[in-house]
Amino acid sequence: MALRDIVITSAAAPQKGKNLIKIQPSRSLHESVREELRRRIAAGAYSLDLPIPSTATLSEEFGVSSITVKRALRDLQAAGELTAVPGKGTYVKRQQRLLRQLDVMQPSLQDTSIQAVSVTREKISDPTMNTLAPPDHVMLCIRKTILTDDAPFMYDITYLSPEIDNEIVEEFGARFVVDVLKTHSIDIQKTHIVIDAAPAAGAVEGIFDVPNGYPMLRRLYRMETSDPGITVYGVVQAPFDRLACTVDFP
Repeated sequence: MALRDIVITSAAAPQKGKNLIKIQPSRSLHESVREELRRRIAAGAYSLDLPIPSTATLSEEFGVSSITVKRALRDLQAAGELTAVPGKGTYVKRQQRLLRQLDVMQPSLQDTSIQAVSVTREKISDPTMNTLAPPDHVMLCIRKTILTDDAPFMYDITYLSPEIDNEIVEEFGARFVVDVLKTHSIDIQKTHIVIDAAPAAGAVEGIFDVPNGYPMLRRLYRMETSDPGITVYGVVQAPFDRLACTVDFP
C-alpha cells in the first residue's frame, strides 16, 4: 500500500475508491494521524534536512481536516519528535542524548564549545534556588550555552561574588567556571547538588527550540571554594531527551 493511498477516515464516513485505515474505537482522528506520522519518522521516511509535507498536503493525504493535522503535529512537537522553524516548515528533530558523569570536579566535556550569552550583576531571584540558601545581595551572573556539534544541549546560569577580578570575569564567558577558578588556584571543596524536572519557560524555549512547558532536566548547585569569599551558585538546564546524569558510588 503506497503512502499516498492511505486515508484515515471514520467508519461513519466511508470514501469510495480509497484504501482505508479503520480507526480504533479508542483512538481519535488526530491520534491516528499522529501515530502514522510517528511511524514514518521512526522508519526514516522524512529527511532530517527537508521539511515534512505541509499541513494542507497531509490533510489531503489523510482525508482529515487541517485542524486535525495541526493537533497531531503539536503533539509530536511537544514530544520532541518534530520542530517547527518559522518561515521554513516543520522538520524531524535530530535526536541526541548525552550521558554526563555527575562530577563537578571534572566539568569539561570533549567536543563541546561555549557560547557566552551575558554577564550581568543581579540578585538570585529564581525561587527554585531557595533550596540552596543563596545570599540576598547582588552577584555576578554569567549565562552561557554549551553546544555539541553546533547544537545547544545545556544552558548554564552561574552566580559568584561580584568582587571577583575583571580579568577572571572575562574568562568565564569562554570556559567552565570551575576550570577558570582552578587556573587561579581556587579549588572546589564542597558541593551541594539538587536534580529535578521542570517545564521549559523563558529563554530556554528559544535556545533549545522547544515549546513552553517542554520537560527539562535541571541541576541546581552550590559550590564552596578554598577562597572564603567565593561561593558559586548556579543552575544547568537541558531538554530531558538531550542530557542525562550518571553517578558512581564506591
